[in-house]
Amino acid sequence: MGDTYKAWLDEREAESRRMQEAMMNGIAGRLNRPRPLSAPQHPFRGAPDFWEQVEWPLPERLARFAANFTAAGGIVERLPDWDAAGEYIARQAEKLGARYVVRQNQPELDALQLGERLPEEARITRWNRDPAEDMRARAAEADIGIILADHAVASTGSIVAVSHRDKGRSVSLLPTALFALIPVERVKTRLGEVLAGFDQAGQSALPAGIHFISGPSRSADIENDLTIGVHGPGIVFALLVG
Repeated sequence: MGDTYKAWLDEREAESRRMQEAMMNGIAGRLNRPRPLSAPQHPFRGAPDFWEQVEWPLPERLARFAANFTAAGGIVERLPDWDAAGEYIARQAEKLGARYVVRQNQPELDALQLGERLPEEARITRWNRDPAEDMRARAAEADIGIILADHAVASTGSIVAVSHRDKGRSVSLLPTALFALIPVERVKTRLGEVLAGFDQAGQSALPAGIHFISGPSRSADIENDLTIGVHGPGIVFALLVG
């Protein structure tokens, strides 16, 4: 019984392969070109050498990041210092009618002084500051999430944020609007500059998550019906500080 069943399976596989060959040959015939029977050669891996040497000066990095991030639907604002960034967030929070804010538990964000700038009724939650709180629930109900970006990439208009105990990924994924603060010295020219650092650190030193944010969340169905904010914040502010 076993040999008979194996023979039957072998016959079915052979028939499937014959049908596959006929289909591929038919496609090649319709394209009026010979069918390749071996994998194409790929002599190059990764970015070409000339691109590895590209490094734009800071003003150009900031300008290109702003252009690319804005083209993806994000909002970019250049601010001189943390005090100005705090004022800007407070103004936008008022426009958005925000009452619930969640922020990373990063000491740099204390300089925003949001407790003094936001209305008294506004609730501000620091990620993992209180072990008794359900952090994901706080992030899900938040009108605004605030993160400190680890890097930004000018050539792609991307914000790079890693996650660990004090920098929960939910802060950037669940609130309605996201404010990402980016010290200008963290803006790089190429994505490879950022990825090389993770590669050099080694697998044991990798963070819990590495997130690339290029504008607001977007999703489109097969008919290209674009919807904003389905899988993440629908409004994303990139604040270049410094």
